[in-house]
Amino acid sequence: MISSSLTRRHFSIASGAALVAGFHIAQAQESRIVLGQSAAFTGPAAQLGIEFRKGAMLYFDQLNAQGGSGGRTIEIRSLDDGYEPERCAENTRQLLRDDVFALFGYIGTPTSMVAQPLAIKEGVPFFAPSTGALALRQPFSRYAFHMRASYHDETALIVKHLTSIGLKRIAVFYQNDAYGKAGLDGVQAALAARSLAPIALATVERNSVDVAASVKALLAASPDAVVQISAYKSSAAFIRTARTAAYHGMFFNVSFVGTQALADDLGKDGAGVMVSQVMPSPYNPALPITREFVEAAKRAGNVQANFSSMEGYLSAKVFAEGLRRGGKATREALIGGLEAIHEQSFGGFSASFSPSDHVASNFVELSMLTGDGHVRT
Repeated sequence: MISSSLTRRHFSIASGAALVAGFHIAQAQESRIVLGQSAAFTGPAAQLGIEFRKGAMLYFDQLNAQGGSGGRTIEIRSLDDGYEPERCAENTRQLLRDDVFALFGYIGTPTSMVAQPLAIKEGVPFFAPSTGALALRQPFSRYAFHMRASYHDETALIVKHLTSIGLKRIAVFYQNDAYGKAGLDGVQAALAARSLAPIALATVERNSVDVAASVKALLAASPDAVVQISAYKSSAAFIRTARTAAYHGMFFNVSFVGTQALADDLGKDGAGVMVSQVMPSPYNPALPITREFVEAAKRAGNVQANFSSMEGYLSAKVFAEGLRRGGKATREALIGGLEAIHEQSFGGFSASFSPSDHVASNFVELSMLTGDGHVRT
């Protein structure tokens, strides 16, 4: 089992030892609940997995210190997939063979697209994947639970904002996979509702920062704004290259980009870059959940309060509430417990499930990078 203070070296050693040892988890769950996670902990998307996991473990560590859930501690067994679907599928099969209680906190659309069907086939809950792709929500499955709003929700708000200020020449830079195409579909749908369409499209391969050709193609169309559907490394590379080429239009990203990672990568070049958010702001102390989260992060000392870690924290908090309501540490009880959460406020963040709706929230708002590593909401 790896610690919440994850590093590449420590992760490699711990996960390798776990696989060699075999990990017959089912036999050990009388005193603990073991969740399985496959996510990026190395590579260009690593911060997304690292920060989500830190936030989740922050909450579970607090809960465990108070006796856990029904006397059982909650652990996350995390395996690195580098944000690659093939590795994720292999990790998921391993976790399912080890009979983890549930799959939790997968990071990304292309990885979740291969993992969720495996979980459903085995009747294992698949909880809080960090993705807004509609293909993971439709058709409905009683084993899949989503915490965040969809990419259609996010891109609808982005397009609404742009058109409300008179900007209609919108280009899309998107990752050439299921994630990028899900976001592109959202932008196209929102524009079509206004009898508009993207004026130019360009792609980047997953885990690549080869953006020169895409920048040239989009800037040739003279867009008012570029909507980006990619991870932080490639989005940052696109913005820097475009600004070097004297582009002065606006940049909009969806939440999966990794807001703090994008801000850190861009530095002063991030000033004015917009990002849609699906979690409550970790920078707004008016919200009880923010005060709770930030205080817990300060006490832990090794967790940065950002949107990615907030998503992990809230996902763990809602999962634990489902366990509490279910009453028993069984998968069926967990499903019933989660479906019993109706319009419940978690410190100002409303989450709601039902037997026919497993999407907790459609909350979306816009944020802006300030150019000094901070985010304004």
